[in-house]
Amino acid sequence: MNSPKKDGEDDVPVKDPVKYGELVILGYNGSLPTGDRGRRKSRFALYRRAKANGVKPSAVHILNTPQDSKAVHSRGQHSISFTLSRNQTVVVEYCHDNNTDMFQIGRSTESPIDFVVTDTSGGGKEGEDPSIAPSTISRFACRIVCERNPPYTARIYAAGFDSSKNIFLGEKATKWKNPDGHMDGLTTNGVLVMHPEGFPEDPKQGLWREISVCGDVYALRETRSGPSRGKLAEGESSALRDGSLVDLCGATLLWRTGEGLMRAPTLRHLEALRQELNASRPQCPVGLSTLAFPSLPRSHSLEERQPWVYLACGHVHGRHDWGQRSEGEELPGEGEGSTTRRECPLCRSVGPYVPLWLGCEPAVYVDAGAPTHGFVPCGHVSSERTARYWAETPLPHGTHAFRPICPFCSTALSTPGWTRLIFQGPID
Repeated sequence: MNSPKKDGEDDVPVKDPVKYGELVILGYNGSLPTGDRGRRKSRFALYRRAKANGVKPSAVHILNTPQDSKAVHSRGQHSISFTLSRNQTVVVEYCHDNNTDMFQIGRSTESPIDFVVTDTSGGGKEGEDPSIAPSTISRFACRIVCERNPPYTARIYAAGFDSSKNIFLGEKATKWKNPDGHMDGLTTNGVLVMHPEGFPEDPKQGLWREISVCGDVYALRETRSGPSRGKLAEGESSALRDGSLVDLCGATLLWRTGEGLMRAPTLRHLEALRQELNASRPQCPVGLSTLAFPSLPRSHSLEERQPWVYLACGHVHGRHDWGQRSEGEELPGEGEGSTTRRECPLCRSVGPYVPLWLGCEPAVYVDAGAPTHGFVPCGHVSSERTARYWAETPLPHGTHAFRPICPFCSTALSTPGWTRLIFQGPID
């Protein structure tokens, strides 16, 4: 049921345009640094497949010898194996489900994975090069199962089936038998999900939960890979909503439903806002030059007329060398990795001075408002409501910590995490 696919092969059906939704990796601002290629990209659209490939639980086998296990796996069915001891394994066989489509996400580039996800570095400013550092994302991290008929509900499950169509939970994995008799378990670093209420019109953060291999919802473990599961979150569902966040311990994904995307701003809309902002001809108060945000495809490299901002006050300038402070002085709240401190010539506030970059990943916007606010300390620009929402949304970090990040570059945000931009000239 896992048809081999090659990088670059497109899963978009020609005659069936039903779009379940999109997964967007936070921190890439529209595309991977090396460009989106094949199954390795910053966003993945889930379309109804030409032929259903979903699976559902069927027979359960209790096996006592390796020969028994070999006999079950030789049938070519999808299965989940729970190793209870050296001599006993419970294998749950899965059969074809005509009513669902399955999509798998993980670090592996093997054919069962539809969307290849690697670790996101925090704005390129923290940690090691992700290509060198050991990854904490599972090779077969999770799977999303979408109903092929309205309302096209998408449900998330921890772990994905490997090339032999198996999910294997070894002796040391966290697993248990539920009161109804069925086996379940958790992956090593877990799949965490947060469902916001009222996204995007009036979004309020929900609680972070952990999803089991069979799709049940649990409170978080004491630490990310702790041996004991949290308490069952009764009445809660693994069904994804517009704005749901999925954390794979190394990358956080945003789920936007097909309906939600139709209401979201588009790249064309963001480009129109950029042109409108530039048309107002904002000025640098020091150099008296006209500032301009670069076009969105070129928004990753500094340009001569790029706007810069004093993050402490929000005053926008062009690039200049006025007001540099001596090295070694440090403001409270400025930690390792903070940028050079400058004194604003307009209000004398002292703090980081950074270039401004337009946020050009439409999916993370909660409205289509004007780009009036910048994230601190990275300088990415969005609407006020978008900046406030992400600055108030803590994401998992490390083994048990949470912190808000910039959705465009994954840089950890300061407190507060945004500043209102004050442009000199007709725009203010």
